[in-house]
Amino acid sequence: MPTSQTQLLYDRVRQAILSFDLVPGSPLSERGLEAQYGASRTPVRAALMRLQAEGLAARDGRAWRVTPIDLDEVTALAEYREAVEIAAARLACERASDDEIAALAAADRDAQDSAGDAEAGMRRGSDFHEGLAALAGNPFIRQAVTDAVTRMARARWLEMRSEEGRDAAWREHAAIVDAVRDRDAQAAASAVARHSQANLERLLTSLRADRRALGARGLRIVGE
Repeated sequence: MPTSQTQLLYDRVRQAILSFDLVPGSPLSERGLEAQYGASRTPVRAALMRLQAEGLAARDGRAWRVTPIDLDEVTALAEYREAVEIAAARLACERASDDEIAALAAADRDAQDSAGDAEAGMRRGSDFHEGLAALAGNPFIRQAVTDAVTRMARARWLEMRSEEGRDAAWREHAAIVDAVRDRDAQAAASAVARHSQANLERLLTSLRADRRALGARGLRIVGE
């Protein structure tokens, strides 16, 4: 069925983009995807449109390509997410129940068990940020964080391949949870800001390093 084909194509092409099997700037051929996955044109286009909405694919005339990584956009998204998550953390201190906070803390502890798996680590990291936003009890804040995390996914993939970076992120998450558990809105806001800024620095360092290491594969980063 087209819907299931669309989901399959979306999942596989998205993973190829995030893992840099499809490098930034490389072409995405509708006919090539049709042949590769045995799919018809309609689900191929639907999958590409979903990837376009996430900032992972873009139209290039009549064709498609994997979007370059834009350092300016990554920085802007990180600043935006920081502002929204600070608001979320403050509201969580007021609105979240003890059980909800405990559930977020337990999920983040469980995430550390998959710390050696970059893909799982990135997914669990996204779950933490979306879970924190959910504790604010505001659907617009939750959606804003989800959208920002989604658009930063490819850059975060590079960062999460570093075990040191993953370990630092878990410690920063724990500090945020502790502050929310204590109902200390100022401490929670400060912990979110520290995590966001450290996360951005790790992310930009990884991007710059991979630009050099993967240059021969056509990695294109715009914004500098």
